[in-house]
Amino acid sequence: MTQDGLGPLDRLLAERSCERLVLDFVRRLDLGEPGTVAELFTRDGVWEWPRGGRLVEGREALRRYFGARPADRLSRRICTNVLVTVESADEATATTYFATYRVDGHTEGTLVPPRPPVNIGHYEDVFRRTGGDWLLARRTLVLAFGGETERLGTSAGATGER
Repeated sequence: MTQDGLGPLDRLLAERSCERLVLDFVRRLDLGEPGTVAELFTRDGVWEWPRGGRLVEGREALRRYFGARPADRLSRRICTNVLVTVESADEATATTYFATYRVDGHTEGTLVPPRPPVNIGHYEDVFRRTGGDWLLARRTLVLAFGGETERLGTSAGATGER
């Protein structure tokens, strides 16, 4: 037992639960229903993108924000270097590197030729255990490299990480 009251197995389970949230978040955005990522946040959860000036607070606002993703968007996020630090029995933090490949104007069943990622950066996460479940309390997106989302058939696009 450590001074924070967690044994090795409890620490490992907490780390794995938080890692799974990181992966489930991007899976829901890329392959599922984007609005459902709100369920991975605490009721007062926050999504923040300081460089983009975005701050979305609360589960309902998160559901609207992520649910507004364009229906013709094709995206894949590659996440790596997930480093979870368990701070206590009910709080953890993580840093995850990501690269986002994304285009708008996609037609289902159409294969899009490869292109460079539109964003590369990392997420800074704070997790809170609520009612026995680990949830995101805050996710901050930090971009090192960023560009516009290409609209297929045009050369200009709209920027945005969603």
